[in-house]
Amino acid sequence: MIVVSAASGALGTRVVDRLLTRCPADRVAAVVRAPDRAAGLAARGVQVRHGDYNTPDTLVDAFKGADRLLLISSPELDPQHRVRQHRAAVDAAREARVGVIVYTSFLSADTEPSGLTAAHHATEQALSAAGVPHTLLRHPFYSEAFLNPGLKAAADAGELTDGTGGRGLNTASRDDLAEAAARVLTEDHHVSRAYDFTGPLWTYPQLAEALTRVTGTPVVLRERPDRLPDAQGWLEEQVRAGALERQTDDLQRVLGRPATTLEEAVAALFGAPSN
Repeated sequence: MIVVSAASGALGTRVVDRLLTRCPADRVAAVVRAPDRAAGLAARGVQVRHGDYNTPDTLVDAFKGADRLLLISSPELDPQHRVRQHRAAVDAAREARVGVIVYTSFLSADTEPSGLTAAHHATEQALSAAGVPHTLLRHPFYSEAFLNPGLKAAADAGELTDGTGGRGLNTASRDDLAEAAARVLTEDHHVSRAYDFTGPLWTYPQLAEALTRVTGTPVVLRERPDRLPDAQGWLEEQVRAGALERQTDDLQRVLGRPATTLEEAVAALFGAPSN
């Protein structure tokens, strides 16, 4: 049995979709906080189980019978709360005698114990201490944080603003990361491995060029000197500092194909064929 936690989220639903192309539905269980909202999964033959990171007592039964468990990291922003949730999930998986835990971590969680990766670092340590075989999938930022429907306004205006200083981004799409997770969950040679996933490096000047090609309308790039007043501004600062330029071939190797390119992502966003 393959069990997917947080299965009703943006990543979890994609993982379940891909699992159903690789194994029978009765071999897949989806752990969700609100089973009554997962009728669509049940209708596809997936076993729907109640499990809530904030209610540890629900997790042991939710994880029982799992040969493989995909432990998708909590969306909780407070690191201490997130660590408590993850440790409770790891303890529950051990009590439920889960065969292998596959955890969605974050790039550099193995070497950076503070800041953005603090909770992931602590969770990786908890997994090591638990004595349960596990695989680490260290994700980059999602491409969708940058390549989203908001680009349509930029294309309509013929202008793309940029606060990254032209530095590279190693983002990966949720679809690619979900497919990689499904492969790891259904293939035997990934146990006890740690993967540092990155997508093909791209820049905002390249994005402006891709928008121009895909839409057929010139899109110029304009440098924005002021920091955006929200999370997007913080993300741009990370890019400007070069924090998103690390590259590995782990994602490509697990997928067995190249990861989605910038051109392909933009074409999909606009419903256009990619070259």
